[in-house]
Amino acid sequence: MMIEGEKRFDRVWWTLRIGLGLGADQGHQRLLPSVAVLGVLGLVLIFFTGASVGAAAEAASPGSAGAEKRATGAALNTPSSFDGVVTKNAQKMIVQGRRIFRFETFGSEAFWGDTLQLHQAIAGEKNGGVGAGVSPKTALSVGLKVDADALPDSLKQQLREGKVDLDDPATTLALLKLNSVVGVTGYFDKNGSIRSMGIQCALCHSTVDNSFAPGIGKRLDGWSANDLNVGVIVSLAPNLKPFSDLLGVDVATVKKVLNSWGPGRYDAVLDKDGKAFRPDGKQAGTVIPPAFGLAGVNLHTWTGFGSVTYWNAYVAVTQMHGSGTFFDPHFNNKDQYPVAAKSGSGNTRGKPDLVTSKLAALHFYQLAIPAPKPPAGSFNKDAATRGKEIFNVKGQCATCHVPPIFTEPGNNLHAPSEIGIDSFQADRSPTHMYRTSPLAGLWSHPKAGFYHDGRFANLREVVDHYDSFRGLKLTEQEKEDLVEYLKSL
Repeated sequence: MMIEGEKRFDRVWWTLRIGLGLGADQGHQRLLPSVAVLGVLGLVLIFFTGASVGAAAEAASPGSAGAEKRATGAALNTPSSFDGVVTKNAQKMIVQGRRIFRFETFGSEAFWGDTLQLHQAIAGEKNGGVGAGVSPKTALSVGLKVDADALPDSLKQQLREGKVDLDDPATTLALLKLNSVVGVTGYFDKNGSIRSMGIQCALCHSTVDNSFAPGIGKRLDGWSANDLNVGVIVSLAPNLKPFSDLLGVDVATVKKVLNSWGPGRYDAVLDKDGKAFRPDGKQAGTVIPPAFGLAGVNLHTWTGFGSVTYWNAYVAVTQMHGSGTFFDPHFNNKDQYPVAAKSGSGNTRGKPDLVTSKLAALHFYQLAIPAPKPPAGSFNKDAATRGKEIFNVKGQCATCHVPPIFTEPGNNLHAPSEIGIDSFQADRSPTHMYRTSPLAGLWSHPKAGFYHDGRFANLREVVDHYDSFRGLKLTEQEKEDLVEYLKSL
């Protein structure tokens, strides 16, 4: 029995014989010169091309190793290749998006500095401002962070030696001049005096790794600012009248509301519906959500009214008070959003628009930020392995928190009754629902508690809630294993 290679050679041999006139009738001899050429070409095409067609087809098939190698290799290095254009664009968007996330104020200094005069409270009377000022020690105590990479080596050495006065607001101003305070930009006049200040996305959605000292280290973009006390910081502003006018209350009430939030919380809907407190009297702010692990996730924030880029525009324009465009007719609803309906914030057209042109790169960068992996030794691996099975089967967690994005692909929303909690926060949203929150990186933001308002102090309380609400009848061991799995994500 002939093998495939022998069969191919046999076919080539007979083609060649016919082409050369061997073993054929004499009439064929007259065509010998031209047919001979064709025969040789047939030999080349059939033997060499035929021998490689299978390999070529395999290499060209989608998902094959050959196709993947071309997609990530030579094609990307070809100047005329559109693959190369895509790659260069992605790299550019990452660089631009990171800069926007970390340093872009969107013109918010016109509000925080020029209007509220918050920079004067930071400077203090001795430095041309008002009051006692904000020292680095005070700033760190309310959750502000310092980017160690922005500090000169000489200053780092002085900090190590304890030669820097961390009780002096002048030191805070010096740190602002170095652009080292995460999420805050100071603007100084030619004499070195601070004249205004603006804020960035990084203020609430970044922290540092504390590698130099507590509150001082390398940036961790996308991490929620668990210990940032936004309300206390804002309450220091000399002029809170814009808030009191908007909400129709006195300044003392504004300060009471701001001071009620506590570390790691913020109320992004207060300026829309005016609901400063829950019906039970508790503060109405929500836990500041992380901005990592968002790739593949549809709706953003706890109640899911909008995508990531929707919220970038919403926050940049209506919360950071940058100059730009934001449009959402939901806020024209006088019954649900009386404050916004009166102020017109659902159709804001700031001039110049310093926001819209930056949304694409900002969005791209945020989607590129992965959820951080848990530190080694922070969870029990054996228990987590068992907990994964509980998560996927008996605990029914994976029904909504679908791996590997740990939320539902598509419209990832649920009614309050489906998760066994009240509807207060959901009813502040156009959706009247709660989003299935992604779970990756869950270990990194426990300080403010879990769920939208931090009502559960730890993961065990979350597990106990669902065990009771859904009648899962998990054993103590199963609950402990499930918690370890959640810590491993």
